[in-house]
Amino acid sequence: MMRILQSVRSAGCSLVALVAVLAHSQAPGPAPPTAPPQPSLVLSGGTVIDLTDWGDSAGDIKDAVVLIQGTRIVAVGPASLVQIPKGSQIIDCTGKFLIPGLVDGFAGMNSQGQANANLYMGVTTVVVRQDQRHGLIDFSANPKPHLYPIDSVGTTDNWSLLAGEPGWNSILREGAQPAELNPETTARQLIATQKVGTRVVFLGHDITAANTQWIIARAHSLGMVTYGEFVATPYRVAIDDGVDALLHMGRYELGVIPDELQEPLVTDPEGSAARTAYGYSERLPPTDPHWSAYAQDIASHHVALLPTFSVYYAQLPAHENLWNEPAAKLLNASNMYHPTDPASGELDYPLPNWAHRLPGILQRSLEYELRKREDQSAMRLWMINQTIVNAFPHYLVGSGANSMGAMSGLSEHTELELMVRLGLSPREALAAATNNYSLQFGWKDLGLIAPGRRADILVLDADPTANIWNARRISTLIFDGNVIDRAGLLHLKK
Repeated sequence: MMRILQSVRSAGCSLVALVAVLAHSQAPGPAPPTAPPQPSLVLSGGTVIDLTDWGDSAGDIKDAVVLIQGTRIVAVGPASLVQIPKGSQIIDCTGKFLIPGLVDGFAGMNSQGQANANLYMGVTTVVVRQDQRHGLIDFSANPKPHLYPIDSVGTTDNWSLLAGEPGWNSILREGAQPAELNPETTARQLIATQKVGTRVVFLGHDITAANTQWIIARAHSLGMVTYGEFVATPYRVAIDDGVDALLHMGRYELGVIPDELQEPLVTDPEGSAARTAYGYSERLPPTDPHWSAYAQDIASHHVALLPTFSVYYAQLPAHENLWNEPAAKLLNASNMYHPTDPASGELDYPLPNWAHRLPGILQRSLEYELRKREDQSAMRLWMINQTIVNAFPHYLVGSGANSMGAMSGLSEHTELELMVRLGLSPREALAAATNNYSLQFGWKDLGLIAPGRRADILVLDADPTANIWNARRISTLIFDGNVIDRAGLLHLKK
């Protein structure tokens, strides 16, 4: 057999040679080899923290090399495997720890100061909302984090991103309270708001169950994410319909109310029926088995929780005065909804007008009772979430800034710290502020230090998986592949 193959090969050699000669006169010469693009920046010697698998992994890369070209990461690996090209700009990260830029999954950003504060604290992406509490989004800010806008859908809304667009102002103008739009208008609204950059669809209090179902399905078909803060729609229905995330620990508590309290909410999502429903959940002990069953339903459907604990931060024990932080000097209380007192770091509870006619001692007593009641309410919600976390749902970090004491950039870190206080490991909390967004929403451009991802990287002086507080210890900020003068962010340009 071998001799036969050798004969065939010998006979074919002259034919192959002839074809090659004929082709040589017609085909162009071989293209010169192209060199791989030269990295514009290299991070060398640090430990890349592994935040895959919802933070349930620990494949950290020690003595790592991260190659960055333009705005993207092109290679990551141990120094023994990744060669640093000659002539590269190298940042020595020996003894330091690298994590992706942080994502704030629900916040406002209405000023340059808020944009700077986010970047200074390592928040490189904000899922940003405009409404009465958060003000208008400042898209003109420069520099600013990557902004992923949220817009309401299926309802009238004076603050909608479409409110100023031709043909939409009269449609979206609210009356005495928001009202549902018809399905045809809502379908057009989804497409129109996506064209202006909306990434997340917000489903609010007055959206009813039938509309919730098809809006979620239509939004997903367009590649859009859905957030829910439901009242008229039962939470179990929205969870079954595949809503991506539930907002606010003070809202998704309605998921345990019985049918007889849910039914009146269809026509009265903001009035006495809503007060009765919230009152029921407030009186239900955190140890009641309904909470555990609800938590299991959330976890089994892989719906993410975005609790925005930070809007209760000033009401929970062991809180600090965030106004003492360096980034706080970038913020203006006049651009915030119900900020804390800069002197004390505490929330104020304004007295009703009639109370101002009372003697001073009675006013102070009333203020004390108001504060005590609000603090007790916040602690009750916290204890409910201590039950919910035992079902191991997926979490996302969102600050709720700038509302109810939450502050741009700073409250991203209080949210991380509260996640850990709740029971997540530091690694799981970091994943909730980074790669969980990629896993839950399919946002593959952020969340990891990996090839193809955006080059938004925080170089930290200490290990954040040992202590979540170390996520604040940023020595170098890389944003869109550029080294940012972090100290310079503290000085607003006039």
